[in-house]
Amino acid sequence: MANSQDIAQDGGIRVPADVLRQLVSNTFVAAGCSADEAGRIGSYLTASNLSGHESHGVLRVPRYLHWLNEGNITRDQTITIDNDNDVLAVVDGNFGFGQTIGPQAVRLGMEKARKNGVALIGLRNSGHLGRIGDWAEMAAADGLISIHFVNTSGLGLLVAPFGGAERRMSTNPVCIGIPNAEGDSLILDFATSIVAEGKVLNAHGGGKPLPEGALIDGDGTLSTDPVLIYGASDSSQPLDVRTGTGAIRAMGEHKGSGLSFMCEILAGALTGSGCSRPGVKQLANGMLSIYVAPEFLNSEAGFAAELRDYVAFFRSANPAEVGGEVLCPGDAEKRNRVERLAEGVPLPSSTWQSLLSAAADVGMPSAVIETARDAAVDC
Repeated sequence: MANSQDIAQDGGIRVPADVLRQLVSNTFVAAGCSADEAGRIGSYLTASNLSGHESHGVLRVPRYLHWLNEGNITRDQTITIDNDNDVLAVVDGNFGFGQTIGPQAVRLGMEKARKNGVALIGLRNSGHLGRIGDWAEMAAADGLISIHFVNTSGLGLLVAPFGGAERRMSTNPVCIGIPNAEGDSLILDFATSIVAEGKVLNAHGGGKPLPEGALIDGDGTLSTDPVLIYGASDSSQPLDVRTGTGAIRAMGEHKGSGLSFMCEILAGALTGSGCSRPGVKQLANGMLSIYVAPEFLNSEAGFAAELRDYVAFFRSANPAEVGGEVLCPGDAEKRNRVERLAEGVPLPSSTWQSLLSAAADVGMPSAVIETARDAAVDC
């Protein structure tokens, strides 16, 4: 389980989840988003922090606002259906916030899979989709298996392929969600790079350090220094990944690199969103999603029984370390949620200050900001 020392190496603070959610929501209302959209942004970003995925949480707020001000993301968008039949659709997110576009695309896939047993949805030109586990959880809550491949065609050019020292891919998440009648769903959600870019951003702001060898410079030198990704920072300007000289390394050597390559093809080329490439100023996420209704392949009882028995068998393995345990996909996130809902969301002090500053910059009343500030406590 992540704790405050893991998250905030600079001391850090804890913020009640409801306070954090409301602060982010109010910030986007002040920035001109509808109350519904702002509420979604606040809820999904805070939920990512609650799950332990700081990389896709509230530290994204200043960057989202910068994209909004630059015209690289658009408020309150609706997907456009470009191609559609009983089991397949290609939809365009029109560069809307991923927290608005994502649920629309998922609902479309769920509806088709419920009727026909399976569905495939190609999403292109979405704003940052956040934690992809949110979309797998949404489908699993409705009893559906889902598989998601994601890439970034624009500003996400960050990852060096195995054997290379230059950026050729984005961090390219893969996510699989399995509904579990015995309890919470099983969610596997990971970047195909050693770390997500948001973890580099979190480390840059004083959060958890990067693992050894997570980054590589153009001459092949391995590093953990976030400056390789962002360059020398100017505190008056948002961090820009295009100014860095290094890259994030692909996970799992040739295996992770190959999986990331396939994400570029499936989520980028096949959906029409585009593969990672230089010279693009606007971030666009592509996502290829497959939805399956298990009862079309096996009886509902048969699938549930086999899943229950295998999970029990899986967990029964002797731990490799004294006091250790075998975890199923999603276990760590569930534990983080319990702990952080009770004790508050840990944030690096720099991230918290950036949220307060962002709220002030968009014109939120100082009294509202001070109320949020007063709710935070030192770790």
